Amino acid sequence: MTLTESAWAGSKKKDSYLNSKYHRLAGRRGKKRALVAIGHKILIMSYYILKNKVGYKEIGISYLDEKRRKKIAGSYRKILLNLGYDVVFLKKVA
Repeated sequence: MTLTESAWAGSKKKDSYLNSKYHRLAGRRGKKRALVAIGHKILIMSYYILKNKVGYKEIGISYLDEKRRKKIAGSYRKILLNLGYDVVFLKKVA
């Protein structure tokens, strides 16, 4: 029960990884399952914080977007290589 309450609080924190993860999961799985998954994430984070004796570092809301962008770019590169094209990625300009 405490873990799901922590997950609820984490999902409501603006501009955080847990908020972003919650909204991605809630759209696909539903709100209750998303809260359980966020609770699981909190449990895993807590384990590694205690195991490695380090502080919590917020990775931010853009972490999942950047991870997804790299994954999509890699898969498109692989498809183009299979089609016979040589692909070179340039650095993203902001």
